[in-house]
Amino acid sequence: MRDTTTLLVQYARYHRDPRNIATHLVGIPLIVLGIGVLLSRPAIPLNPGALWALTPAWALWAAAALWYLTRGGWLVSLSVIACNGLLMLLAHWVALQAGAEWLVWGAALFVAGWVIQFIGHYYEGRKPAFMDDLIGLLVGPMFVCAELLFALRLGRGLREAIEAEAGPVRMRDLHAGALR
Repeated sequence: MRDTTTLLVQYARYHRDPRNIATHLVGIPLIVLGIGVLLSRPAIPLNPGALWALTPAWALWAAAALWYLTRGGWLVSLSVIACNGLLMLLAHWVALQAGAEWLVWGAALFVAGWVIQFIGHYYEGRKPAFMDDLIGLLVGPMFVCAELLFALRLGRGLREAIEAEAGPVRMRDLHAGALR
């Protein structure tokens, strides 16, 4: 079982260009939101007139939350669980749209997120991490939360461990194909 630090180091090796990191800060939440919208139906009310309902989106959130908790790294784990939970709440609100409008929104958010991701990987000059290890699909939201924590000057030890293994963030020269 790989822990948070190991997973983030492996993921960070595919994400050292700041332009790629920036696209992930937008693209990954859009993908998570899109998945949440698409999985917000069918909804099984927990009781008559309830504001909350059991949906495939909440089941996926709970399963992912358990996985994050088993990785250690409490600051990142709790942050990603909270952020994904907020995105699920927003997704369920979007899914209240009538007709097929909710479906269009879910698909559009999902596709837009992936387009933004692939633009970032153009700048990186590398394929996405999940193409080598599907677990990268779960690590992506951890990476986004870790980067946000680092921006808030939290998780310094984790950041140092990642940079010691994956190297510092640096801009790739698009003309030479090398990192600078």
